[in-house]
Amino acid sequence: MSPVRRPAPPSWAPGVGTVEVRAASARALERLSRERGLGFSPAELGRIQSYFRAEGREPTDVELAGLAQSWSEHCSYKSSRPYLKKAFATLRPPARVLGTGDAGVMRFEDGFAYALRIESHNHPSAVEPYGGAATGIGGILRDVLAVGAKPIALTDPLFFGPLDLPDDRLPRGMKSPRYLASGVIAGIRDYGNRVGVPTVSGGIYFDPSYVVNPLVNVGCVGFLPRARLRPNRARAVGDRLVLVGGLTGRDGIGGVAFASKELTDRSETESRGAVQLGNPIMKEPLIHACLEAFDRGLVQGLKDLGGGGIASASGELVHSGGLGSRIDLARVPMREQGLRPWEVWVSESQERMLLDVRPRDLESVVEIFRRYDVPVTDLGEVTAPPFETIDWDGQPAARLRVGFRVDPAPLRRPTRARRRAARPTPAVSSEDIGGLVEDLLLAPDSVSREAVIRVYDHEVQGRTVVKPLQGRIASPSHGDAAVLQPRAESGRGLAVATAAQPWACREDPRAGATWTVEEAGRNLYAVGARPDAFSNCLNFGNPEDPGVLADFAAATEGLAAGARALGFAVPSGNVSFYNGGLGAGILPTPVLLATGIVDEIGRTTTADLKAPGNALYVVGRSAPELGGSLWARRRGHSGLRIPPVDPAGLRRLGEALVRAGARGELAAVHDISDGGLAVALPEMAFGARLGFDIDLSALGLPTAGLALAAEGRSRFVVEVPSDREAAFRRSLGRLPSARIGRVTENAGAFRWGEERLATLDLEPLYRRWHDALALP
Repeated sequence: MSPVRRPAPPSWAPGVGTVEVRAASARALERLSRERGLGFSPAELGRIQSYFRAEGREPTDVELAGLAQSWSEHCSYKSSRPYLKKAFATLRPPARVLGTGDAGVMRFEDGFAYALRIESHNHPSAVEPYGGAATGIGGILRDVLAVGAKPIALTDPLFFGPLDLPDDRLPRGMKSPRYLASGVIAGIRDYGNRVGVPTVSGGIYFDPSYVVNPLVNVGCVGFLPRARLRPNRARAVGDRLVLVGGLTGRDGIGGVAFASKELTDRSETESRGAVQLGNPIMKEPLIHACLEAFDRGLVQGLKDLGGGGIASASGELVHSGGLGSRIDLARVPMREQGLRPWEVWVSESQERMLLDVRPRDLESVVEIFRRYDVPVTDLGEVTAPPFETIDWDGQPAARLRVGFRVDPAPLRRPTRARRRAARPTPAVSSEDIGGLVEDLLLAPDSVSREAVIRVYDHEVQGRTVVKPLQGRIASPSHGDAAVLQPRAESGRGLAVATAAQPWACREDPRAGATWTVEEAGRNLYAVGARPDAFSNCLNFGNPEDPGVLADFAAATEGLAAGARALGFAVPSGNVSFYNGGLGAGILPTPVLLATGIVDEIGRTTTADLKAPGNALYVVGRSAPELGGSLWARRRGHSGLRIPPVDPAGLRRLGEALVRAGARGELAAVHDISDGGLAVALPEMAFGARLGFDIDLSALGLPTAGLALAAEGRSRFVVEVPSDREAAFRRSLGRLPSARIGRVTENAGAFRWGEERLATLDLEPLYRRWHDALALP
């Protein structure tokens, strides 16, 4: 038998180097990966070596750079895929789910849909907080645009170390939490405001576990006619691959590799180049040009250029369509001279999209983008599978099987569940009720966020009907969710909320994740919305730690259980591993961007009290467990049981409240979460400059202190108009509830039966609460 003849190795383009791997030892391969910052595991290096031995040649630096992007944890989800598939496989997507690409797409009403996605920009924001947060906003806008939707709302759940942490207690090489928080908020403000998308929901959380690695999660909601929905895959052989948007530079090179390892005391100097540079002034015309091209039917498929740049976007686009590609990187418009081919291939320069365009439509697409003064370049074409061929000025730079490059095998890492001993709930003192209220209400996790919310434009586009700040203009308070009116011609509303319970997840990752879903559901029900969908951002530590991965697996199961019981669809999500460093890991932190449907926007409810004399009820069953609660955190208690989760029970409560609201039986609703009644009641009163008179014994808990501090189970404070009380009771039927008191003119009074425990002057308390969060 004659030997198989392989083609001679190609003559590579100038500037393209080859790397010797075929004969290299395992130790030499690991050194190569480490020195080039490629991030390959020993098993992956062996797979690459076998591939090129079979090819009969050495890889180019362009090929290795592309493989490193696509095989990174950030892009491939190689550690999380098995657990995500197992947890969510039983959640059959309901018919209202229209797409699950770069963003999830949900049916809104006949002919219209909305998109949602949340993701992280944690590592870049730890190194360069302003730029990292700004480009996080830019990236999430592109995710929503990539399915054909116009961005209409942003959210920003943020997690920092304590703002008052002394500099001498900072780990070496780390920035102060106050500096990080100020930079992150400014980056979100400047990008979101300049591009004209309102920031309507979010949160700011503080814990020592976020000192080394803050979490910057950003979410976006978009809206679209269903006819504009576009797939994230290539359509057909011969279509053109068109790059539109910003110029390409050296910023962001190695960004996904940086996000796939823990931070160190050298990250500031070694990884600053991995942080991208945002340009919101380019983003706005890019959005308008894309939407016009979509509406004219000129774009067949598209991907945004985020992590991994052109390498990831082009590979995923054609692989999803079962196709191949041929691209010439020398055509890419550059911001600076001297970029090598591999740098152009993986640069994560911002404000760029890759479009699949039929040849006959190319001229029209070019005309649209030039009219908006947005760079547009025909990079190459869609080809028959299975190869992608990358050229540099007409000469070869890379040729790989697309499936090999963009679809690495999942890793089967070991897990080991952590031993968690649940201790009994300690006693909560009732000796100083006023002091307990102040302690919880003035805690960093409770104080007013108005100083931050006001720097964001939450009114732009004119769709925000229920705003993040509710009540009087002179003394607004926190609401539970924002409500948008996507179409002026329709009375249907879209509620947007965020939720996170990292301290409950620390105590019990599975139940804590379900508790997070319940919080999202409560926030939506509180404004009169029925839960519809959530997108999750799963922030965890190092997946190579069996305990971290066990927590992750348990949390995914808890999220799926909560979604199933509450009727949430889960059309999109994100995983962020390797959060932590210097021997410190973050709390398990699943974060949700949740949406709900309001049937009639005129029937929404807000959290601020409305009128003296109205009745106040707690709807839901109170529970004594304090695990993960604000009270426990303030006193250093951990290892406590969290309140029982019951998402199915919450659904019954929520549906009853939605029906009662539609009948005009509700004046105000606020969910009971961090800080329990000690926080929820003053927040409702602050928004109206009214007061309350409350009997804490009505809750059925053994002490007044516990009645104030308890956060579970899922419960609401409801204000009922005095003339609708009987109807409200009929609406609840046998669902658990307790009449706890009434709305008054000013002071906040707490009783235990007939015994008066404390009367608080709410005006000075409001001022202290309002002014407590001071960020430069």
